Amino acid sequence: MPRVELNVPEHLEMQIAQMVEEGEFVDREEAIEELLSTGLKAFKTSGPQDEEPGEPSGFEDDGMMGHDDEYVF
Repeated sequence: MPRVELNVPEHLEMQIAQMVEEGEFVDREEAIEELLSTGLKAFKTSGPQDEEPGEPSGFEDDGMMGHDDEYVF
């Protein structure tokens, strides 16, 4: 897996550390990978679409990725 170096504001680092400490994630690496993946999925589904009006989008109409309780960033 490729390695990426990332600088984040201290408040984000503190939030990630808290999630790891609370057991949401095993370690910082898992937390950052999962949070980045979730953010990219949210961005892809909430960003502009290249489809023509009236064309089916392939996504459910009942919420992001078919779930009403998903967060959009």
